[in-house]
Amino acid sequence: MREITQNETLQLESQGCTAEDWSRVQITDAQSLKYIRGVRFSGDIRLGHFQKSFDMPGGIHKHTGVYNATLHNVTIGDDCCVENIKNYIANYDISNDCFIENVDIIICDGPTSFGNGVEVAVLNETGGREVTIHDGLTAHEAYLETFYRHRPKLIAALKRFAANRVSERTSMRGTIGSHVTIVDTGYIKNVNIGSHAKIEGAGRLKNGTLNSRAEAPIHIGYGVIADDFIVQDGSSVEDCTTISRVYVGQACMLGHGYSASDSLFFSNCQEENGEACAIFAGPFTVTHHKSTLLIAGLFSFMNAGSGSNQSNHMYKLGPIHQGAMERGAKTSSDSYILWPARIGAFSLVMGRHSSHSDTSDLPFSYLIEKNGETYLAPAVNLRSVGTVRDAQKWPKRDRRHPEGRMDQINFNLLSPYTIDKMLRGLHILEQLEELSGPTSDVYAYQSAKISNSSLHRGKELYRIAIQKFLGNSLISHLERTDCSTAESVLEALKPRRAEGQGIWVDLAGLIAPKELVNALLDDVESGKIQSAHEFDLALRRLHENYYRYEWTWAYDKMLEYYGLYPDRITIEDLIRIIEQWKESVVKLDRMLYADAKKEFSLSAHTGFGFDGASQTTVERDFEQVRGDFESNPFVTATLEHIERKSALGDKMIAMLRAL
Repeated sequence: MREITQNETLQLESQGCTAEDWSRVQITDAQSLKYIRGVRFSGDIRLGHFQKSFDMPGGIHKHTGVYNATLHNVTIGDDCCVENIKNYIANYDISNDCFIENVDIIICDGPTSFGNGVEVAVLNETGGREVTIHDGLTAHEAYLETFYRHRPKLIAALKRFAANRVSERTSMRGTIGSHVTIVDTGYIKNVNIGSHAKIEGAGRLKNGTLNSRAEAPIHIGYGVIADDFIVQDGSSVEDCTTISRVYVGQACMLGHGYSASDSLFFSNCQEENGEACAIFAGPFTVTHHKSTLLIAGLFSFMNAGSGSNQSNHMYKLGPIHQGAMERGAKTSSDSYILWPARIGAFSLVMGRHSSHSDTSDLPFSYLIEKNGETYLAPAVNLRSVGTVRDAQKWPKRDRRHPEGRMDQINFNLLSPYTIDKMLRGLHILEQLEELSGPTSDVYAYQSAKISNSSLHRGKELYRIAIQKFLGNSLISHLERTDCSTAESVLEALKPRRAEGQGIWVDLAGLIAPKELVNALLDDVESGKIQSAHEFDLALRRLHENYYRYEWTWAYDKMLEYYGLYPDRITIEDLIRIIEQWKESVVKLDRMLYADAKKEFSLSAHTGFGFDGASQTTVERDFEQVRGDFESNPFVTATLEHIERKSALGDKMIAMLRAL
């Protein structure tokens, strides 16, 4: 960079440019001056060279340069095109290869932290669970800051981590990374924009960060209004969406006029048409419908049906109530929940529920409204083909770039977290039967009712799932074990570490033993962990060691469930466990097969074959649209799974019997 010469000043003036002080204007390349026209300069100006052209849709080519703009304290990198700025750009550093056209104003009015440090009043609109957002925030850190208020030293430490991040990001100048496109946009104030971001037609962006990068660019679309926000890489906010005091995690999609305030959205959330207020949306929270309101709740791996909503206000002390739908819970169309309530993992809510039920110890259930009351069908969602399909699709729909993933997500449907709840649920159902008698028509639990048939079916399904998980863990461990002798097998079964026993928790996607989580939090409180980066690394290690901890937990529960003792377990005991595993896997797969077949029943043919068509035409129409049952990918995969697991079970049993 060098100061501009007198002759170069005259050239720019002849091209319609003016400056308050030409001595504060610096350039790189005199040959590029011809591409600077109609520009007003003030403050310190630094201009790169302009040697390339942008190829536009329709075959138009626009040479880089600065045209019809007012710049104040601005640096523009090499080969940028800045054109038709209605008001001005002030206090910004613009990197190379940017295209900025037809923009009202881009200003940094510092000092500002670009959305870092904004407090989001999640879950409770009146406050008390505020999360300080910053551009390194993970779902797990936010979960702990939201729900671990019983540990004030921890909260203070997390707030300190966030404050350090805010301090690092505070500046008097804004930045626009390389290869950024900003076109047809209105008001941009105090927004840091990462590389390769594309902003098209946004209405207002104020006090925020777009953490875009080349591998995972961010797109902000037409009519978007965003105040006090952070958007992580790979995400898009489109089509007149309005957000205020909102954090958007990696690979999220907000669009079609969605409205959100005081909410957190983490990896792979997809929010369209509806509204969110004070929600904690963990990974894969999805809603598509205009009539859907999510409010004051915890959600993850969740799909909201049309017309789903919740209430957090009973017109007494204000909107102070909150609720939780644990991972995998779903709502049907027109469902309603009056908070406070807690819905168990992978449960389905149908109808209206105002009895404040807590079904967290009865996962995979249906909550159904019947005559204004909540009826609970425990475990029935285990045999639903939809549940298995969801579990299979989530890893495939992870849109995050493989490098730089912030949230540590465990996709397992069956894990110590869910199986421990099933063990407690099985105990609850057995106690209900014992207290009320096996012939009772209805059992009462947590403001809900359970029919006799639902109770007995729930016990059976929980046992099947427990046996399947314990067998899975045993076989996986045996496959990594020296199986040359019976002694080596039995010795290798014993876990080499104690970590993993006891209760497990789901930290918004990360599943880990509670004991280890508490130990980690002790280190945070004591100052052993001193930064957000160290904390993130420790959480990442918890996630990476999941399977080591899982076997410790599974071994302990296997002994307890089957009534075995560590020093007296035999090869025959292992064979018996694998035989029950094989039976459970096949039985559950048969249930899934039968559930899938319902989608191809005669009643499912309704609506096919129009205009008085014959039954043959109906069947042909159905088959052309939906395909044949036997060739359905899920059906064939289920049958192959039965064969594969049966063969694996037979192989392991034969291997053990040969010892």
